Amino acid sequence: MKRIGLVFLSISSFIITSCSDKEDLALTPIIDDSISLSNAFSSLTFSKPLDLQSPQDGTNRIFVAEKGGVIKSFDNIDATEEFSTFLDISNKTATASELGLLGFAFHPDYKTNGFLYVTYTPSESLAVVSRFKVSETDANFVEESSETILLEIAQPETNHNGGQLAFGPDGYLYIASGDGGGTGDPDGNAQNLETLLGKILRIDVNNQDSGLNYAIPTDNPFVENENARGEIYAYGLRNPWRFSFDNQTNTIWAADVGQDELEEIDLIVKGGNYGWNILEGTSCYQETECDATDLIAPFYEYGHSNNDKSVTGGYVYRGNELPTLKGYYIYGDFISGRIWALDQAVNNKLLIETGLNISSFGIDENNELYLCSFDGKIYELTTVNIGLIYFFWS
Repeated sequence: MKRIGLVFLSISSFIITSCSDKEDLALTPIIDDSISLSNAFSSLTFSKPLDLQSPQDGTNRIFVAEKGGVIKSFDNIDATEEFSTFLDISNKTATASELGLLGFAFHPDYKTNGFLYVTYTPSESLAVVSRFKVSETDANFVEESSETILLEIAQPETNHNGGQLAFGPDGYLYIASGDGGGTGDPDGNAQNLETLLGKILRIDVNNQDSGLNYAIPTDNPFVENENARGEIYAYGLRNPWRFSFDNQTNTIWAADVGQDELEEIDLIVKGGNYGWNILEGTSCYQETECDATDLIAPFYEYGHSNNDKSVTGGYVYRGNELPTLKGYYIYGDFISGRIWALDQAVNNKLLIETGLNISSFGIDENNELYLCSFDGKIYELTTVNIGLIYFFWS
């Protein structure tokens, strides 16, 4: 296999330029079997939850999106027994295969403007990114009629839709788009700069260009290329199922679901080409040799042993409840249900085997981490009796 020319990015380059206090980034070794899992809201159950977000508006509410087209909100109290239906677009959401309400994000100024951004599939051949506005009279309700469609992305197949939305520290909206589906990206979308498929996109939702309901940032990497879509921030991705910003280093961590052999974690940089479908991870895809010049290698990759077959991206943990996990990138696998912690030196630590179909991770107003499972529950990681563990290890 030819791998010459792959660009390996070091996370230290992000950290040096993004954070001056290196002591804050020192990681604590994780002791085996020190992390467990608990049902965070034992009285609540959801239908195929796909995303969990907080509006960061001081209300300490949590919002969960269901695949079928509903977003529900509830108070972030473990004994809570009720939720509100925040947004219901189930009447116009196609849900076959991997379609559905795939992701959402609150505007950074949500507390004052009430804007919510949602990506969903209104049909089997289309995905849209839309803006909605919360009701002026009910903080727990969004009118379906408030929708403004910002972006439409044609979908050749019903899988590999991506769908994560997140605002970056620059205030722009970042959008994950899959390659459009089908085995091996048959149309070559991920490497084609004239399509929005197989990309991380970046748009300015606070301004409008002529003929658009958004603006294209002038420093996007391909705005001067007449044969490329200006919305593209990075490309060469298969199905980036969940990406997130580390709020301390501003690094973008993305999990890209593999084809037959490898799952990968990528550090996304402006203009970066992550190789699909020339490469799957660091291996040539369906070829014994390939030209990998200037392609960016995964920060980390893993194979399909132990039933690990579909990576679910998570977050660099910056909360306070799990001090031993601070600074680690926490992620999982949808099929095996295993959860890992990945450090800056590319050391990967298995935290727990849950047996769950882990569909997404999310953080609350205090940066505490949760995960969504297709059994309908929202879970949180917890620490076991560390003192007892140290006793046995000593």
